[in-house]
Amino acid sequence: MPDPLPRSFDLTYRIRPDAPRAHLFRVEILIARPPAGRLTLSMPAWIPGSYLIRDFARNLLGVTARTADGQALALEKLDKQTWFCESVTGAVTVAYQVFAWELSVRAAHLDTTHAYFNGASLLLRVHGLEDRPCRVELSPPDDVDCQDWRVATSLRPLDAAPLGFGSYQADDYADLIDHPVEMGRFRLLSFRVQEVPHRIAISGRGQLDESRLLQDLTRICTQQSALFGELPIDRYLFLLTVVGEGYGGLEHRFSTSLLCPRDNLPLPGDDQPSEGYQRLLGLCSHEYFHLWQVKRIRPQVFIDGALDREVHTRQLWAFEGITSYYDELALARSGCIDHKTYLGLLAATITRVMRSPGRHVQTLAEASFDAWTKFYKPDENAPNALVSYYAKGALIALALDLTIRHETGGVHSLDEVMRELWRCHGRTGIGVPERGVEALAGAVSVLDLDGFFAQALDSTEDIDLAGLLATVGVGMRLRPTQGPKDTGGCVERFDPIDPTPTLDVRLRPNGSEAAIQHVISGGAGERAGLAPGDLLIAVDGLRATADNLERLVARAAGQPGGVPLHLFRRDELLTLTADPQPASADTCELTLLDPVSDRVAQVRAAWLASLA
Repeated sequence: MPDPLPRSFDLTYRIRPDAPRAHLFRVEILIARPPAGRLTLSMPAWIPGSYLIRDFARNLLGVTARTADGQALALEKLDKQTWFCESVTGAVTVAYQVFAWELSVRAAHLDTTHAYFNGASLLLRVHGLEDRPCRVELSPPDDVDCQDWRVATSLRPLDAAPLGFGSYQADDYADLIDHPVEMGRFRLLSFRVQEVPHRIAISGRGQLDESRLLQDLTRICTQQSALFGELPIDRYLFLLTVVGEGYGGLEHRFSTSLLCPRDNLPLPGDDQPSEGYQRLLGLCSHEYFHLWQVKRIRPQVFIDGALDREVHTRQLWAFEGITSYYDELALARSGCIDHKTYLGLLAATITRVMRSPGRHVQTLAEASFDAWTKFYKPDENAPNALVSYYAKGALIALALDLTIRHETGGVHSLDEVMRELWRCHGRTGIGVPERGVEALAGAVSVLDLDGFFAQALDSTEDIDLAGLLATVGVGMRLRPTQGPKDTGGCVERFDPIDPTPTLDVRLRPNGSEAAIQHVISGGAGERAGLAPGDLLIAVDGLRATADNLERLVARAAGQPGGVPLHLFRRDELLTLTADPQPASADTCELTLLDPVSDRVAQVRAAWLASLA
């Protein structure tokens, strides 16, 4: 049952897709009882869950204020995202427009096909009233092409009919901006987990096997809730937008926004999940896990911090990395993929980290802390300077889980640590202090994990994953890559592979030309003088393309005097000479060892077993 509703609201937000063809929302904020004296309003600079200053205020147009009788008030701008008005004595209405043309899970987008927004990108905060309940009035656009639109949101309705425009309620400003809204013509599916209704609103064109998607999401959500032992929600909404190209997800307390290529949807008749569909399920699993980890189990600095500036923490490895570990593990535990497919996904993650020379430069704790200025702002040197706290964080979570299982004889695991995090911090709302996850892992496992965390988080030394995986009957090796699309995988046996000569450069994706995006430090390309942005046009006198570059380099390698390269740098033709070197062993293969001892078989079964 909905919570008792207040009879009146100090704040009412009226939101309308005012001009879909011009991509403009109109927002009115009715402030019934503003704070005495100065009225201050501000726009968030970032959105929770995405650690980059986005300056949403740049999209606001024509901010005005008036009294209840229509008299204009003088609004002054204090900084890039803050407005104020002096000597306010009664009710005030603030109005403005927002240009919405970012098709992502983080901001707002509006045209005649749909309207979507996150509150952080659309709704001003009224200082002094952040803790007050809000009325949210959603109105349809006045456009002939939008007359059949519906509404999908996890906001609690006041007088709005299901999927209808009308009035909704938010508990406070934090709640107000935590419920993304989709308006348009979407397909709606539903299922239940522990009798809690779950809905999926799918926007965009695309064929899909609805029953397959519902079955798999039910399995995944059931698995995640079984891990934590309870489901702390009364409703949940997946907002899924399918497009030609695009990918992303953002977590919320009662919903998630997802963006994926339509090719990732499960097609009718597909017996095995495609790689794209596996990726979509992993994305759904990741964001659903966040309804516990990040949205309710929260770093203390996020509770104390604000949305007008960066909030730094060394804990993103845990809140995103552990989540990234469990998102694919849940697919295996739930039966959506088999164990060999899961090992293939795990091998691809190991490969991704091993192909990041930056892991020898940046520690995992530093990667977490510097996310604002480095991870979310990658440049041409990113692979050489950075490591992903998602990918390496997932491997550290794996290593932590296997370490605890091995050293406690299977008595304890990371699963138990997550349940204790929920009990101590999720249920209570008490923030997790810096190094709090590490301390709790040691307390739960009754192990001295200081050395493990010192190596994993505060050094650039690689963890011995091969040794840990052997404790659960999984063999691992690193071999030379066979090309840019080779990410390793799960194999029946480890066959010998000869290394292929390479320049150790990475090309811009999805292009036909051999345009260099990254030059890997210490590689043959760097020694030859290649640079990001160079357009390779010939290798040893033969025309180079994105498809044939690796083959041309391998064929020409080893000749006396080196391999001539012709390229454009800016608009100037250059000739360089390279000495291609054998590809390094940075591609992971995993295999299920057989036979293994009964003890190892039991530990492996417990690791991959369903918790539901």
